[in-house]
Amino acid sequence: MIPAAFAYKRPKTLDEALGLIAGDGAEVKVLAGGQSILPLLKLRLGSVDQLVDIGRLEELRGVRRTDDGGFAIGAATTYTELLDSPVVELACMADALPTIADVQVRNRGTIGGSIAHADPASDLPAVLLALEATVVARSQKGDRSIPITSFFSGPFQTALADNEIITEIRLPAPSEGYGSAYVNIEQPASGYAIAGVAAVLGHSGGVMGSTIIEDVRVGVTGVADHAYRASAVENALRGTDCSRDRIARASEQAAQGVEVNGDIHADREYRTAMAQVLARRAIEAARARSA
Repeated sequence: MIPAAFAYKRPKTLDEALGLIAGDGAEVKVLAGGQSILPLLKLRLGSVDQLVDIGRLEELRGVRRTDDGGFAIGAATTYTELLDSPVVELACMADALPTIADVQVRNRGTIGGSIAHADPASDLPAVLLALEATVVARSQKGDRSIPITSFFSGPFQTALADNEIITEIRLPAPSEGYGSAYVNIEQPASGYAIAGVAAVLGHSGGVMGSTIIEDVRVGVTGVADHAYRASAVENALRGTDCSRDRIARASEQAAQGVEVNGDIHADREYRTAMAQVLARRAIEAARARSA
């Protein structure tokens, strides 16, 4: 199919882009890598009055170290660029990035575009939730920091305002005594997650050798209408030794408190079971990496 007609703008600066989306009632969308929005337009599952292409803005690309040893990832940074960056020091990122779609998508798709699109089956939201990332968004009024736990609000819905553009995603520094992992089961044709779980575990006080896990974070994607933190699992494990039996029992709560999706790829019962299995596997892997 051919998309409905729309205007196309390619601003030379971020400030120019912000002016173009400031709003006059027109339906304006931001284009970064185009791996999500362009297929929707082509199939006429969506329409816009104007596309604002920020994919070539160098100020939105690249990964830098922050003063506290963490990472600031430019919103227009591609998955492939992330794979070649120090971000892979975070094991769950190293696990997740190679599983996203295919080589062509990873070469074009961007981290900012992915989370702004907020597909319920996208891999990175679970990882960013477990890492407690912060999303930095900018409008003509200035920057706003949004905790990732407050960012996803529904299917393809986020806390991002219509006049804002994501500029970067900030990740905390890797900590000694922490381990992380991401595991998923994919829909073979699309590469989207039927279910995916990221886990981050930290020893008490960050001291290697401690048997008590005080920091537990579990992000889940593909299961509900948006990615979420599995707080019931976290609460069941926090302050324990995270033995295999405890992990198995806690993981049974991976879908607690959410309405599980059912579709042509997987019914609710299967997704619930996979969330439990993948939670156990991700937590066990993170636990092993924290030892």
